[in-house]
Amino acid sequence: MSYDLTDDQRQIREAVLKHCAQFSDDYWLELDEKGEFPFDFHRSMAEAGWLGIAMPESVGGAGLGITEAAIMMQAVAESGGGMTAASSIHGPVFSLEPIVRFGTPEQQQRMIPPILRGEQKMCFAVTEPNVGLDTTRIRTRAQRVEGGYLVNGEKIWITNAHVADKIMLLARTTPLEACKRKTEGLSLFFTDLDRRHVETRLIPKMGRHAVGSNMVFITDLFIPEEDRIGAEGEGFRIILQGLNPERILLGAEAVGLGRVAIKKAAQYARERVVFDRPIGMNQGIQHPLAKCWAQLEAANLMVMKAASRFDQGLDCGVEANAGKYLAAEAGFEACHTAMLTLGGMGYAKEYHVERYLREVLIPRIAPVSPHMILNFIAEKVLELPKSY
Repeated sequence: MSYDLTDDQRQIREAVLKHCAQFSDDYWLELDEKGEFPFDFHRSMAEAGWLGIAMPESVGGAGLGITEAAIMMQAVAESGGGMTAASSIHGPVFSLEPIVRFGTPEQQQRMIPPILRGEQKMCFAVTEPNVGLDTTRIRTRAQRVEGGYLVNGEKIWITNAHVADKIMLLARTTPLEACKRKTEGLSLFFTDLDRRHVETRLIPKMGRHAVGSNMVFITDLFIPEEDRIGAEGEGFRIILQGLNPERILLGAEAVGLGRVAIKKAAQYARERVVFDRPIGMNQGIQHPLAKCWAQLEAANLMVMKAASRFDQGLDCGVEANAGKYLAAEAGFEACHTAMLTLGGMGYAKEYHVERYLREVLIPRIAPVSPHMILNFIAEKVLELPKSY
């Protein structure tokens, strides 16, 4: 049992940090203030081949695992790009997994390489208003027509839909009342985001302004049958395959964001002099920062354990959820402590920790709340009655 990165994994981390160093803190602050997508960063990561780190070599990927993807995404967040940088490339890293696992060879070759090369951008549309985590009750309907499906419905909190060329869409092909089980009758599609039939509206929000979250309104969108992934009615089972990798990557990103916040705070504490001494000499400053470091590193171990189990083909639901929970909580505490360390300057945009604090709330909330994770662990580990 080893808790250390391999030489290859360390090289991935160092290479990503070096690559991301081209994009300064001021670059991310400017995009955050303008609300502009980081096209330059996205393009550079695609050209360097990083978007395909966990995709098979047969479709232009590197053929590595979720562990390496987590190391990469952690470094992206840790570079100072935070959740903005991570979210701009998050989709291609894990959201194409359904096509790899359930798509035909023709679909894999047609759909995946343009995303990895950065020629196309994608979004993943599952969540709907008034449904929340009860995915089986989504109302977006894909009606059978000649040659394919006609889709109508609404989605919410869809990242990057306003700049996407492609959409991974979960829709109901059989009405819920006609299904024996509520998990049946859902189908997954990967198709063109045809803006003649798809309207996107940005949701004003607290942070990560450069990577938009959208309401999506779909009206009579035709999807050809060849754009359906897997069998009709099997969409829910297919998307379940991507839940654990998503939690692992979010956890890794939260650790990365927490690390850069602590790094900023420690640097400030070494340089800031009050009463003729650096504030970093005071245990009231030292202890909270040291505690945050320990919590982040402990959370990272659980995240990487989950990634390792996933790559070995082992069940990792408990570890992935626990890792995401621990990392999000530790990341939040780290960003909050960093702001308190800087005092009033922590509230100033020029020091960036206020941006980190706003962004770290994302992995704390999404894609599943901490409360639901605790429900899951209570049921699966402690064998307590299901509470929902």
